[in-house]
Amino acid sequence: MADMNHRLHITYGDFILGVSGEGFRYLFSYQRGGLDSLYKEGREWIYRIPGPTFWRAVTDNDRGNGFPLKSGMWMSADVFMHSRAVSVKVDGKEIPFPKAPENNRYTEKEYAQEIEIAFEHETITVPQTTVDVIYHVAADGALRVTATYHGKSGLPELPVFGMRFIMPTAAEGYTYQGLSGETYPDRMTGGIPGVYEVDGLPVTPYLVPQDCGMHMETEWLEIRRGSDLDNRSQDYRQTMLRIERTDAPFAFSCLPYTAQELENATHQEELPPERRTVLCIYGAVRGVGGIDSWGADVEEPFHISGEEDISFSFQISG
Repeated sequence: MADMNHRLHITYGDFILGVSGEGFRYLFSYQRGGLDSLYKEGREWIYRIPGPTFWRAVTDNDRGNGFPLKSGMWMSADVFMHSRAVSVKVDGKEIPFPKAPENNRYTEKEYAQEIEIAFEHETITVPQTTVDVIYHVAADGALRVTATYHGKSGLPELPVFGMRFIMPTAAEGYTYQGLSGETYPDRMTGGIPGVYEVDGLPVTPYLVPQDCGMHMETEWLEIRRGSDLDNRSQDYRQTMLRIERTDAPFAFSCLPYTAQELENATHQEELPPERRTVLCIYGAVRGVGGIDSWGADVEEPFHISGEEDISFSFQISG
């Protein structure tokens, strides 16, 4: 439902907060702890609720220096997480949590210039820690995502910290402004700044599937999809979702597999069919090393401490 004054239309459901405007509709689930639907320009972009991601598939160098044995708990934390608190701000003012029966005080004609919904997640690590994910929606539909990891003494080093978005179908490709090729924090020297177009969702054909497709120092990214899961739809036009930097450049990978699917395959032919788009936007990425695959650790500047806070943000637009 659009508003002629370019305001957001807010729907306060029992378990869902709906935010809509001209050409977009977002649904946030209190129960499931995140963005349940991202519908823009006639296409759904969410297949699973996005959430914090801590794990990347182990590389040959990681195996050589024993990193997964030291930090393996982050793989479980990447899969299982508890959302324990939600708060909502409308036009900059926090309101009583609008779950039933509090939501009964609202009508079907609720509007705002901006809305913010914050989710607090708790990890299953030992010790436990929390991650805050805040979604800020502007009147034009721009969706700013801010993720903050709270470091805690005793937690092992992180492989990555970011947000994972799984899309319903495989993308036709993507375009981005950043460094050429596959880059990591300790492997950026050969990357040339520019705008690059990638067809499909290529997976580097390593003998043993592992993390790949990382792109550092990204200014913006556009993902192109022309397919949908709705078999009734005859709309095969290609649509695009754009992700932009806010305060700082971001890193990303855009693959047809999750880290766990890559981890589970010991040969390329064991990977499942390409059905989805797995987009990970990262605020921190561990280096890959490569000085000595059989024992040398990543150099110190390219580690990610689990004991220190990490915060980053990015914006989603049409």
